[in-house]
Amino acid sequence: MKKGFALSIAVGCTLAASVLRAQTWPQRPVKVIVPYTAGGTTDTQARIISERLSVALGQQFIVENRVGAGGAIAAEFVAKSTADGYTLFFAGTTQFSTLPLVQKVNYDPLKDFAPISILGTNPLVLGVHISVPAKTLKEFIEYVKAHVSAALFASRAGLKMTHIPYKGAQAVTDLVGGQVQVSFGNTSDMIQHSKSGKIKMLAVTGEKRMPQLPDLPAIAEFYPGFRTIVWNGLLAPYLTPKAIIDRIAQEAARAARDPDIIERLNKMGIDALGNTPAEFAARIRSEAPLWRDAVNAADIRQE
Repeated sequence: MKKGFALSIAVGCTLAASVLRAQTWPQRPVKVIVPYTAGGTTDTQARIISERLSVALGQQFIVENRVGAGGAIAAEFVAKSTADGYTLFFAGTTQFSTLPLVQKVNYDPLKDFAPISILGTNPLVLGVHISVPAKTLKEFIEYVKAHVSAALFASRAGLKMTHIPYKGAQAVTDLVGGQVQVSFGNTSDMIQHSKSGKIKMLAVTGEKRMPQLPDLPAIAEFYPGFRTIVWNGLLAPYLTPKAIIDRIAQEAARAARDPDIIERLNKMGIDALGNTPAEFAARIRSEAPLWRDAVNAADIRQE
């Protein structure tokens, strides 16, 4: 038998086996790894899509929270898991676009994962502690301008101010407690604390106002072109069979069109998406320069 012919047979058998595994998958429960604690925005979305996949695919999709290092622990766990469709990652923008730029991580966000589908996207809300004497974005801008002299003083005095990046929801917690005066947070978190009177919401980071918060201006109204939208979605370890990836993506797209799920996400300030694996991968690549510029502007150093 010629080597080329033998190689063709081997490749054909491998592809056939891969297709067969995909057709019979899932035969046991699937773990959905979440990088944050239970009850947050990311975790809630993970449970919504896991419920849908459990019904649609006839096996339990079990959410497992692996917390720590801003999500790097969960990401590394998934990256090193067997690429058989039984371990998935429900992650967010942080683990793929910003975390690898600000600290050392033991995974490659572009090479170690197979994007499946983004379930939802949302802008962030600019919130300030109640002690900040500003009720509107315009007043806040003027307030900050009045305090630029502090930065000028620090510079001329030879002082070094270090930016300390927050991981997870701690930033909002410290905003409520007054440890920080300004923060960008998820809509649901900000609304919750705004209702309790502990913070003031001033603006959103989308291209336009949110239907859920029509009185809050978009920062783009003051600075045209300003836009920050974050996502949460499903990924798998790299080399997970394409047929499995496509099957999950199809169900995620169906979920994103379901009126009940759309309403549940909408209440959290999230827009349902349900895009394709190719679209998801393209989004991660296209957003990389934006987040790199943001990290550089904040002068955040790798740990």
